[in-house]
Amino acid sequence: MAKVTSKLQVTIPKAIADAYGIRPGMTLDWAAAGESIRVTTCQPESPESLVTQRLGEFDAATERQTARQAVSPPPAAAVARGWTREDLYERGRAG
Repeated sequence: MAKVTSKLQVTIPKAIADAYGIRPGMTLDWAAAGESIRVTTCQPESPESLVTQRLGEFDAATERQTARQAVSPPPAAAVARGWTREDLYERGRAG
């Protein structure tokens, strides 16, 4: 018999987990079934579908970035400050 923790977590008995191939990290679906609860294992997504999904998300992000860059003006040219970055490295050196 499984016990529910204060965080509403349930430990699946090893015999049940072994019989149904339940492994750490798997997703379980819990559904009301009248006076009972039905627990089913969800089919893991295939690696190919995950790659396709992530590539689609990457393409969408690239399109958003391209659109942002097309709308925003280019950065202004550096203002003449009277010093350069190289000057910062030369200041304060002995010698």
